[in-house]
Amino acid sequence: MTIVNVDDVNVAIAAAQAGAAVARARFGTALDRIDKSHLDFATAADIEAEQAILGVLRAERPDDAVLAEESGLTGAGDAERTWLVDPLCGTLNFAANTTMVAVNVALRTGTEVRAAAAADPFADEVFWTDGSGAYRRFRGADEPLRPSADSLLVDVNLDPPFPSAPRFEAVRLLAHPGFNERFRPRVLSTSLAITWVAAGRRAAYVTDGYETFSVHSASAIAICQAAGCVVTDLWGGPLDADASGLIAAADEETHAHLLAMI
Repeated sequence: MTIVNVDDVNVAIAAAQAGAAVARARFGTALDRIDKSHLDFATAADIEAEQAILGVLRAERPDDAVLAEESGLTGAGDAERTWLVDPLCGTLNFAANTTMVAVNVALRTGTEVRAAAAADPFADEVFWTDGSGAYRRFRGADEPLRPSADSLLVDVNLDPPFPSAPRFEAVRLLAHPGFNERFRPRVLSTSLAITWVAAGRRAAYVTDGYETFSVHSASAIAICQAAGCVVTDLWGGPLDADASGLIAAADEETHAHLLAMI
């Protein structure tokens, strides 16, 4: 039996806040690096933030499985309830003393994310969803998220890999005459950008390389969808196992314009 209730949301928020507290404390300090691959690494802050998150989850939901960015899967791989954890989405930014990072915690039940939180450690705010509504918690108060395209700002992720090339290349989207006639580009590589679409701070976010239920993006996507944004893959299709890339747009009109250019 699947159990999803407001307590799961509170656990997600508490876990994300625990990770965010570590990120704030470690920001600007000397950090050991753990190489993963060429140009990809974790820092001691990633490890410590993940341990703080796992501490909350193990205390509150000891029977659930956890899939975490740094430590992998613990618990049954076919568990009905699995927590998805990215302790520091934007490690390259963080390591360069840049504050554009998010701490992501989501609960997957079956094939849906039903509770999720994405914390911004430096704005001291948490975006969250219970699977129906989407909200921002700031200084203990919650307010509903309201997407808007009024800013005209569109974040585009330019980080490799680019699995959709040559059919889609982000730099070509930025060079499209129609893009600059309608929008103003920004470049950001962190799931924080997706929550900003939900919050009305960005008109849209575009990235290649989307993975279903990725620990990096599951929280922010669930929040964006619950806020009423239009969220598809790069070709306008659903975010399923065959999805490629991601468009998160504040409204149908913005999504249609970006899809036409892509």
